[in-house]
Amino acid sequence: MHLNGTVTIAASQEKVWEFLTDPHAVSACAPGLKSMDVIVPNEKFRAVASVGFGAVKATFDSEIEFVELDPPNKATIKVHGTAPGSAVDATSEMILLPGVDGTTQLDWSADVVIVGTIATLATRMMGGLTNKITGVFFDCVKRKIEA
Repeated sequence: MHLNGTVTIAASQEKVWEFLTDPHAVSACAPGLKSMDVIVPNEKFRAVASVGFGAVKATFDSEIEFVELDPPNKATIKVHGTAPGSAVDATSEMILLPGVDGTTQLDWSADVVIVGTIATLATRMMGGLTNKITGVFFDCVKRKIEA
């Protein structure tokens, strides 16, 4: 599944970068997040998050790793998560561009592969749910950075 979008944030590129590469700041916006631990500062993190697909719910234990950092322009992360009988792998990229009047344009994309029980039971709901989750996440990010 491929997801992408653009968000305009009323803040400098450096301020947006600082927020989006701070796991503690970003974790405050992650729907369903139960815990987040830094394994290697500025490189690798562990997160536990609960996701529901209708009546089907799963808790994913995930490792998140920055695989490319080009401050304050571009970051790429890889995620590998497991839940009983299921797994998720994702690669996500964010590109920050200077916008009009001191704003920042955040172009983001994610390629997500979910396998196992969750994929089998929840295939029809995944598109709508992922759009809802990303909307909630980026609304929160925007609100916190612009505050």
